[in-house]
Amino acid sequence: MNFENILTETNNGITQVTINRPTKLNALNKDTIQELHEAFKAADKDKNTKVIILTGSGEKAFVAGADISEFANFSEEKGGAN
Repeated sequence: MNFENILTETNNGITQVTINRPTKLNALNKDTIQELHEAFKAADKDKNTKVIILTGSGEKAFVAGADISEFANFSEEKGGAN
């Protein structure tokens, strides 16, 4: 599988999934979350995968949290404000 925001590699029963957005401190956006879901689903179906390791690229952060730039254009209704 080809992904934009994550890297995957499987060797000796170990699948490593790396969130690869170091310039954003690996902040999670909708696309990254979808890619993680697809990668975990594929690893779960792979009979050779015994372990999944989740890591983040770069030296500053594993995952900074949600990518708040995605929320910048949310309306009050879409954002859940009352």
